[in-house]
Amino acid sequence: MQIMGRYKQLSVHVLDVTMVALLFFLVADCHPHNGQRSTMTSALKLDIQPKHITMSNEIFNITLSKPHGDVTGISYGGVQNLLSTHNVETNRGYWDIIWNNTGPSTTRAKLSGTSFEVIINNENQTEISFKRTWNASQSNEPPLNIDKRFIILRNTSGFYTYSIVERLKGWPISYIQNLRLVFKLQENMFYYMAVSDERQRVMPTSMDRKKGQVLDYKEAVHLTNSTNPNLNGEVDDKYFYASDNKDGKVYGWVSSTSPPLGFWMINPSNEYRTGGPFRQDLTTHIGPTVLSIFVSTHYAGEDLAIKFGQGEPWKKVIGPVFVYLNSNAAAKENPSILWNDAKTRMNQEVASCKHIVPASNAYIGLAPLGEAGSWQRENKGYQFWTKTHDNGNFTIKNVISGTYNLYATIPGVLGDYKYTSIVNVTPGSNIKLGDLLYNPPRNGVTIWEIGVPDRTAAEFFIPNPPPQFKVHKYKNNSESRFRQYGLWKQYSVLYPKTDLVYNVETSNYSRDWFYAHVTRKIGNNTYKAITWKIIFNLANVSNASNYTLQLAIAAASQAELQVRVNYENAKTPHFTTGQIGGSNAIARHGIHGLYWIYSIGIQGKLLVNGANTIFLSQILALSPFQGVMYDYLRFEGPHQ
Repeated sequence: MQIMGRYKQLSVHVLDVTMVALLFFLVADCHPHNGQRSTMTSALKLDIQPKHITMSNEIFNITLSKPHGDVTGISYGGVQNLLSTHNVETNRGYWDIIWNNTGPSTTRAKLSGTSFEVIINNENQTEISFKRTWNASQSNEPPLNIDKRFIILRNTSGFYTYSIVERLKGWPISYIQNLRLVFKLQENMFYYMAVSDERQRVMPTSMDRKKGQVLDYKEAVHLTNSTNPNLNGEVDDKYFYASDNKDGKVYGWVSSTSPPLGFWMINPSNEYRTGGPFRQDLTTHIGPTVLSIFVSTHYAGEDLAIKFGQGEPWKKVIGPVFVYLNSNAAAKENPSILWNDAKTRMNQEVASCKHIVPASNAYIGLAPLGEAGSWQRENKGYQFWTKTHDNGNFTIKNVISGTYNLYATIPGVLGDYKYTSIVNVTPGSNIKLGDLLYNPPRNGVTIWEIGVPDRTAAEFFIPNPPPQFKVHKYKNNSESRFRQYGLWKQYSVLYPKTDLVYNVETSNYSRDWFYAHVTRKIGNNTYKAITWKIIFNLANVSNASNYTLQLAIAAASQAELQVRVNYENAKTPHFTTGQIGGSNAIARHGIHGLYWIYSIGIQGKLLVNGANTIFLSQILALSPFQGVMYDYLRFEGPHQ
């Protein structure tokens, strides 16, 4: 089978890497800072004091520490500070990083400036910079040069921020595990959180968590004595509110003030995030805390840690993101009014950033050189993704000059596409690739299949959580079926003594295939590896024939999956993945992590006429969270 993706007319419009953030905002020429306090017209004001800088327009103001560049206050809608005044100034709004020098321990550090500079200051725009230059004497700081920027525009209800991070040639080995932007809001003010059209709710408080019962890991707390009785019995876990990069473009909180105020994080583009469109991570959670995570090992493990070799240079613009503020008296009765307005603003920001082509077909993008599918583990360069039109045409705009591979993945189609030629992007280029042809993995005719090749386990059986945990009711709960605490525990309830057996003739994967191949608890902190069975019938088997098991895994967490054919106790498995995965997607309520695909050849002499069994054994069992989530399985036979 061939799938023609009419990936046609790839038009690449190039920005110089040093200008990407500036041109994004259509800024004027930079003006050097003269070191004096400067006040502009009534439209925009810049107030520079010895320890603080305040930028303001007609709508709001933002105050930052000098020279560190931490956000200490945001005044809007008659409220003096939307950020938590219970926290010290350094713990309200900041960029930070988790890093190490390849040792066993990691360190969290702020991206703090040591110098301050005004980049632009005119009647339409103010941009300021907080810089730090690294040298070898700063062994306790990540070896990065930092240039952290904040921008406000006239008549704009919010501000932009981005960072330029750079390593120079000759600098030491280091790893980056997490790089993020954080805002901590007034807890006595913000009560309602929205992550998507479905995941919107009144939230518990930090005190509710302190009074609750910590469950199998510290992030999960059973609410037993909430200040809001309606929440008693629920589980609070920040991973309930994780989203894919492709979906996490806007999220935030609504206040209980009169009128209600909204605080929203808008990520208009994913080119500066790691892992591609299916990468998922935290968005916002109790605190109230609002995040924008750019680098993280969540749902992927160390595969997505940025690892720099000795002397390796690197430079990347992280962002920009937009923090949007809104208000509407009618939101007192319906907080979703502010959410819908934030979505509208998000769409405006996306449109101003790059052209997003509406489509229902392939995700296609440019990313650094690698093998097919390597984009999901790529973490040092830039990625530029879009979706094809219904007819397969697509356009990728605003690409930074460089050398790329073109990758694609198609919902409902197995595998990853990679264009055979390298795409060299130079300033001003307009590249037309013509028709591209993708041959997805296939070695024979389909005998049976389980699931849908969509890089997730969402189509499989997802149980209700343990009955002691109350499920929060959203509008329809389709998004949140798997974002519930304790789902993995239900495997042992459903299969207390024997394991899953799937008969391809009589079983239904949405009813009979558990969403995660986990361990079984057999005692206090003791777990057992388990084996699943797939039973199927064959006729006219020839010893000389070759069969194939196409196996796609949606997530793996410290797992080793072994495949045996018709002999469960065979000492040597027919195939093993080896130990794979660090996504922790089972514990973190993710229905996918990193994607793995294997094409497993099976000789006809291992099969028989009549009933056959494939045994899938996940052999590592030290915790309840080890295991795999399957995306799709297909058994192929020889062409007739």
